[in-house]
Amino acid sequence: MSMRGLTIVVVGADPARLDAALTLANAQAALGGRARLYLHDAAVTLSFTGPLAEAAHELGVTVIACQTALEQHGVLLPVGAEGGGMIGLLDTLGDDRLTIV
Repeated sequence: MSMRGLTIVVVGADPARLDAALTLANAQAALGGRARLYLHDAAVTLSFTGPLAEAAHELGVTVIACQTALEQHGVLLPVGAEGGGMIGLLDTLGDDRLTIV
């Protein structure tokens, strides 16, 4: 039986929440499961650098930044992230567990 995926939505510009989300995503990926991190609204303004972000990239965690929020907040797509939206995220959720932080 394969491991269910984990999709984590970061809902605000709180660095502690991003760190928690990255820690969860990295653990999931390290165990061999699919891990996705969605930066919603003001979460796109957070600095996506440092050891946890580097580990996420190395482990293959998919990082998706809300395209609408990027435009609204006037920020660029974080390095290593892809643009997307909530509809696309939910459309590709499959049997992933969905976690909001």
